[in-house]
Amino acid sequence: MPRTVPVERYRNIGIAAHIDAGKTTTTERILYYTGRLHRMGEVHDGTATMDYMEQEQERGITITSAATTCFWRDHQVNIIDTPGHVDFTAEVERSLRVLDGAIALFDAVAGVQPQSETVWRQADKYQVPRLAFINKMDRVGANFDYAVQTMVDRLKANPVAIQLPIGSEDRLRGVVDLVEMRGIFWKDETLGAEYEVGEIPADLAAEAADRRKKMIEKVAEDDERLFDLYVEEGGQVDVGELKAAIRRATIAMRITPVLCGSAFKYKGVQRLLDAVVDYLPSPTDVPPVQGRSLDGREPVSREARDDAPFSALVFKILTDPFVGQLAFLRVYSGEFRAGGNVYNVSKGRKERVGRLLRMHANKREDVTDAQSGEILAVVGLKTVQTGDTICDAEQPVVLEQIEFPNPVLSLAVEPKTKADQQKIGMALTKLSQEDPTFRVQSDAETGQTILSGMGELHLEILVDRLLREFRVAADIGRPQVAYRETIRKAADGEGRFVRQTGGRGQYGHCKIRIEPIEGGEVEFESEIFGGAIPKEFVTAVEKGVREALGNGLLAGYETVGVRICLYDGSTHDVDSSEVAFKVAGSMAWKDAAQRAKPALLEPVMAIEVVVPEEYVGDVMADINSRRGRIEGMDLRGSTQVIRGFVPLAEMFGYATDLRSKTQGRGSYTMHLHTYELAPSAVQDEIVSRMRGSVIN
Repeated sequence: MPRTVPVERYRNIGIAAHIDAGKTTTTERILYYTGRLHRMGEVHDGTATMDYMEQEQERGITITSAATTCFWRDHQVNIIDTPGHVDFTAEVERSLRVLDGAIALFDAVAGVQPQSETVWRQADKYQVPRLAFINKMDRVGANFDYAVQTMVDRLKANPVAIQLPIGSEDRLRGVVDLVEMRGIFWKDETLGAEYEVGEIPADLAAEAADRRKKMIEKVAEDDERLFDLYVEEGGQVDVGELKAAIRRATIAMRITPVLCGSAFKYKGVQRLLDAVVDYLPSPTDVPPVQGRSLDGREPVSREARDDAPFSALVFKILTDPFVGQLAFLRVYSGEFRAGGNVYNVSKGRKERVGRLLRMHANKREDVTDAQSGEILAVVGLKTVQTGDTICDAEQPVVLEQIEFPNPVLSLAVEPKTKADQQKIGMALTKLSQEDPTFRVQSDAETGQTILSGMGELHLEILVDRLLREFRVAADIGRPQVAYRETIRKAADGEGRFVRQTGGRGQYGHCKIRIEPIEGGEVEFESEIFGGAIPKEFVTAVEKGVREALGNGLLAGYETVGVRICLYDGSTHDVDSSEVAFKVAGSMAWKDAAQRAKPALLEPVMAIEVVVPEEYVGDVMADINSRRGRIEGMDLRGSTQVIRGFVPLAEMFGYATDLRSKTQGRGSYTMHLHTYELAPSAVQDEIVSRMRGSVIN
């Protein structure tokens, strides 16, 4: 079926930022001005189109990324609105993996905030070109230049302002377009749908001319074509040439164009859409997606062409009450039709596509075929999971999987009745399919079901969905911190597994050397030369060691930060087997770990607390009492921003304590910084508690 929109006029973008920067509000305005909505919803009223979950509407926050499609200047813009809360950072991770460009929103008062930094690093990781939009220019204390400077100081970015606000706070009237050198003024009576283009206000003319000159010089630094034109024309550059140069520099990630406005007050959104079309890449402007052959040996690339072999990446699974499991995917190359067959590389099986849907938040529109560059949802793929590649069976490719952080908190759940016991299994399976950072496991000693997630809010939302959506009645335990274990010195260990019964026995024998390493990785290497242990048994030893690492010696937590070297062993001509060497590997690890000074690691959070000046002393004292350490303080308007690091175990209930200490005027954000050695007193308490629970 022929395309209605050429792939060159596609823009696959995400809107990402810190919590409360205005992502969902901006998306609502975009949908209104593009004609996708006829009435704008508001986050604070619980009527925002993109926040369709009950929990999102009740809390006024975005929990899950939502996709929609709109059209602007004959371009198809596929938008993913992402959450800002750190507990849902996986939603941002998987969205950025499949996007070609992004809009980074920043608060005009606060500038770059902690989660903004996390999002920025994620976009860097996936090489996603960005625009920056300084939002909330109507707020008291809004400062455009300060917000731009925080991008330099905290993100080490290269922002280039292509707009200048006309007024700020309650006097915000519009913006100066520094590319076209004109003033743009929005009409409040039309909810910003109409605006006037006029002369730059006289009091801003000189500043605008100076800023335009600096803007051109900054773009020309890495663009020879613009530099030559700039020199030849004596500082005068054609608008078309300037836009082309800004586009080249943005796509190459040399600069980040900066725009401004107030989405809530209907100012600046249409010009932001223009910038998306003018400066962000289409699927054909970014490098071809890279993958590997089925055996993993050969690199394979796929260009964004309809006549290329079909390939797509599943980046999100959603359980829909009406159509069942929806698999969201980004088509990188080729095309396929509803009713056709695709090959799931990760599972090694063919599957039939039932329906193809273009999503608008939780509403659906049936389409007949999917082409390169599209972001769509598919009904009918039974076995796919987040990160799976689906492609043409004749020309398979394995695209790079999406990496997700490990959970840091867990809690126990016990169904109240036998009927609930049967329902909870199905409910948890569906929730874990949707959310890759949600883990479910059973505690063999207590018989409890353990849920693990990224934070208190994450687990609270999951439990709420369990009770409300799936109607499972259950008792919920208190959240528990997910500690890790490590070793502090090198040691050797030996594992010998010999079992003789009637007939063939079991024989496995290996010697390993272990040592601590920086970071949270586990490395395994073999120094076996000359066949003391055959290659297939070396693999079995590694499996045994890695399984043993999942259940630490101290308190049963996963062991990280260790290098294991297999250097010797012996075999029996008849009795040796993979099973025997797997057990021997596990025994060797336990033998070595006992001599390697095992230690407990605890998650440490980076926190940022914003409080009025008069409460700084109380808040700092409270952080110190929680085993925290203060890293620094900044003045932000009339408030102080305290930055520091605090163990996660000490942060339970902190929101309530902070409110009481600041009369409700303080706020904080936190995200995982690293794992650090727990103090001996904390370690002893946790070890005795865990061993006591096992005995009981």
